[in-house]
Amino acid sequence: MHEVRFHGRGGQGAVTSAELLAQAAIADGKSAQAFPSFGPERRGAPVIAFARVADAIIRNRTAISEPNIVIVLDPSLLRLVKVNQGLKEGGLIVVNSSKSLEKVREEFGFKARLVVVDANHIAREEIGRVITNTTMLGAMLAAEPMVEQKTLEAALEKRFGRLAPKNISAFRRAQREAVISDAV
Repeated sequence: MHEVRFHGRGGQGAVTSAELLAQAAIADGKSAQAFPSFGPERRGAPVIAFARVADAIIRNRTAISEPNIVIVLDPSLLRLVKVNQGLKEGGLIVVNSSKSLEKVREEFGFKARLVVVDANHIAREEIGRVITNTTMLGAMLAAEPMVEQKTLEAALEKRFGRLAPKNISAFRRAQREAVISDAV
């Protein structure tokens, strides 16, 4: 089973990312669930969302405290939240950063498999706004293809309507530009 924890800020699409991933997994014939974890936060406040994807029925409905994938939509959260807390051995951290993979690893001490992509830059150029959710899904899928690309793109089309081509372009570009490293 893949257990994914998304760290973002209100309005960046962390909850939407979890939902899109779950929808694509279900379309692929897998079991999936997605759910947020936040209180009365406002736009810009830190939020966490979760997704589970498995080949078998998922009976666990609790928050994910030991994910095997962590996705960080907002690089400023790296200084506020210990995003790798509970990450399973062999896990993956996907970070939105303009810094090099080596610099991110050194600065935050990440030992896990690591993916770095400048999602802010890609989103600004492809979508016209710095909303990085679809971009980060592309980077994640480049390192951990847990769902078919075509089914995730279909979920993007359904969710974003006329804005789907821009989101799909950002998604694909992030797949190409993601820098991926094994654990150290």
